[in-house]
Amino acid sequence: MPELPEVETIRGQLAPIVEGRRIREIVVLDPRWCAPLEAAALAQAVRGRTVGRLARRGKYLDWQLSGELHLLMHLRMTGTLLLDPAQPPPYVRVRMLVGDHTLHFSDPRRFGTGQLLAGDDQLESFLASRLGIEPFDEGFDGALLRTLARGRRGPIKPFLLDQRNVAGIGNIYADEALFRAGIHPLRAAGALAPKQYARLADAVREVLAAGVDAKGASIDDFRHLDGARGSFQDRFLVHRRADEPCPDCGGPISKITVGGRGTYLCRHCQPVPRRRRG
Repeated sequence: MPELPEVETIRGQLAPIVEGRRIREIVVLDPRWCAPLEAAALAQAVRGRTVGRLARRGKYLDWQLSGELHLLMHLRMTGTLLLDPAQPPPYVRVRMLVGDHTLHFSDPRRFGTGQLLAGDDQLESFLASRLGIEPFDEGFDGALLRTLARGRRGPIKPFLLDQRNVAGIGNIYADEALFRAGIHPLRAAGALAPKQYARLADAVREVLAAGVDAKGASIDDFRHLDGARGSFQDRFLVHRRADEPCPDCGGPISKITVGGRGTYLCRHCQPVPRRRRG
């Protein structure tokens, strides 16, 4: 699934192309993309509006349109945005004509969504119940993580994946951050030491920044606007490296399941949590 670095990569590539341009047409080929809003209603509401700014909130792309209208796009698991492809790509669910360009939203598994919101208040209300703090915000640090995790007995990895706690972290970057912080993914979220929360906050920022620098990770479906692949998968320290040597200690990297997600770790560098007695 595209995570914060992948969505930020798309935003950075697309913003200079669409900002200040008019949406000439949007064709929703799959009504599920914007349900329960009817495809025709969305197309009519968006057509002719100017893109003031293309922003990102967590894993959402926020098309800020004239008239204080917001079109929120979420790529979900397999969504890809392709600009002016030589040939129409398969699995196109939405086609947008913006200025002199054509943008295709391709999505084999059809999990991606489009959401239309009127005004900043409606946008903030929608996001407030779904997204926590942005990892690059000034207030994101170990003290905040400790406060958010207080009393949580569940594992730290699902805590990181819950977008209501921290926005934008997915499976790849959770694995990489926990390894860098030396924290086992099954550690109780509320049972870390203050220094561990601080290390984890720093590791989250570090790994997300590295992902942005590498223009995302292309394991399965993620592609840039021109169809090119990101390169962060070439920098993985643990993710998808089961049985390969740990870059720190040389021991084998293990794969386990945490919260239903395949999880990669070094058992030596990320000690298993002790069981509580009684």
